[in-house]
Amino acid sequence: MSEIGLVNRQFGHRARLALSPAEIRIIDDQAHAARTMWNCLHSWWQMMPKAKRGLAAADEAIRQARQDLDYLAELPAQAAQAVLKTYFQSWKNCWEGRADEPNFKARFRAAMSVDIPQGRDLNIVRVHRRWGMVNIPKVGRVRFRWTKDLPVGKRADKDNRITGARLVKDALGWHIIFRVRGLETAPEPHQGPQVGIDAGVNIPLALSNKDHQDHGRPPRRPDGKADRDKWLTQKEKTKLLTLERQAAHQKSFRKKGEKTSRRLQHTYDQIKQLRAKATRRAVDWQHRPTTYLARTYGTVVVEQLNITNMVTSARGTIEEPGKNVKAKAGLNRSIAQEAWGRTVTMLTYKTARYGGRLIKVPAPNTSRRCSACGFTTPGSREDQATFVCKNPDCGFQCNADWNAARNILHLYWTGHAIVEVPAAGRRGRRAGKTVKPVAAR
Repeated sequence: MSEIGLVNRQFGHRARLALSPAEIRIIDDQAHAARTMWNCLHSWWQMMPKAKRGLAAADEAIRQARQDLDYLAELPAQAAQAVLKTYFQSWKNCWEGRADEPNFKARFRAAMSVDIPQGRDLNIVRVHRRWGMVNIPKVGRVRFRWTKDLPVGKRADKDNRITGARLVKDALGWHIIFRVRGLETAPEPHQGPQVGIDAGVNIPLALSNKDHQDHGRPPRRPDGKADRDKWLTQKEKTKLLTLERQAAHQKSFRKKGEKTSRRLQHTYDQIKQLRAKATRRAVDWQHRPTTYLARTYGTVVVEQLNITNMVTSARGTIEEPGKNVKAKAGLNRSIAQEAWGRTVTMLTYKTARYGGRLIKVPAPNTSRRCSACGFTTPGSREDQATFVCKNPDCGFQCNADWNAARNILHLYWTGHAIVEVPAAGRRGRRAGKTVKPVAAR
């Protein structure tokens, strides 16, 4: 916090670049050079004794490599320094238990990216309402899609400015991610109501007060099977099916050990573009309800889910084969499409921005416990969409996701709240502490 009532806020803004084929080729070469630089650093790290693994020695090594290898010189000097700092930071994260050990970056599996660490080199100018111009080292002035007001020109100062950027490539092309630092007024404590949220498949975000957030796309097809392409139109689904069959046909002619042909790789690229388009639509929808929830509610209570264990395959082994394998696989695809973890991440920073709180409660039995009588009776959750309490003295019946949302909020009221804090464990672990809840509103 720099001044009383003001807070420093750092965030990223992603924008699409409009590049010519020659510019795409230059940035592709830079990204491959950055990946090669990372792999060279990793090889150097493994070969050098522990006593000589220093930042200065590594810096001297990459300077010499850029002189000896011409294709490494295609990467700007500052971007090469950013690769060096990122590599050493990855080891620091590993030693402190926040991540696994860094490894080699494969050509086709690693994400292509180039860092621009100095914000002053960007020289961002807004051309008109839809487009802006940015300077990329060794590429020149290129256009990008202007969708958010950025602190550039007279609006930029030492507290509100762009500190750097990163070029990233996905199936839809190259994008630029600006690192923005701003000084904002600290939000007042949100006085909105409390709400419990259950992330489900039938209702994406079921709320305890029935203010459900639904994207209107059914999780299953008319034949009852899970719809893994629900974010695509029917025309796009037909095209995707045609491309997948085409790829399978082309792959049948490839002998073992042969490289992927350009024709097959082009088919794969078309499939990736459709998948990326579906993901972009899903993320766009997630931003809208999470912003609405953060603005409306002061306390948002969610489950602490272990999604990795939830989407584990039920196939089993040869000695002990699993049951309902196809049904479990369809459920796993539906869970993966809803991206519950990404929703919680959005709620985490958005509630903090609007002065609210995000609380996590234990997940066991929230979907099997009756929210009316409080008992967990076997057989109450026989249907995926409906909850029917089998307690003879209750008989409560409602939507299963709404019942779980009510249980989630009740756990917070009864003092089972968990606040996440950084832990010294492996990646994905968090240490928690119980907090006393405020009075229910």
